[in-house]
Amino acid sequence: MSRKRVAILISGRGSNMTALIDAAKVPDYPAEIALVISNLPDAAGLARAREAGIATEVIDHKSFGKDREAFDRQLDATLEANHIDIVCLAGFLRVLSRWFVAR
Repeated sequence: MSRKRVAILISGRGSNMTALIDAAKVPDYPAEIALVISNLPDAAGLARAREAGIATEVIDHKSFGKDREAFDRQLDATLEANHIDIVCLAGFLRVLSRWFVAR
């Protein structure tokens, strides 16, 4: 069975993310958690993901100022570069642009 590659987007502790990581450990689970992305460099969930052996990325929304779509375009590029099939929002505290949602 080919498992879908999932990216989890977080902004904090990652408690929902942890539940997803645990669920994905079941051998017949149809997805693998391939990447965790946070918009906050100090999000505690990033350490949890690393401890679980999952790749992490930080895309700090502050560096994009008020240009929400520019942040979303960088997010999209990161997802594409990592061959992500499914995006899961797990405590992600950003409103995504219409452009991103349409993608």
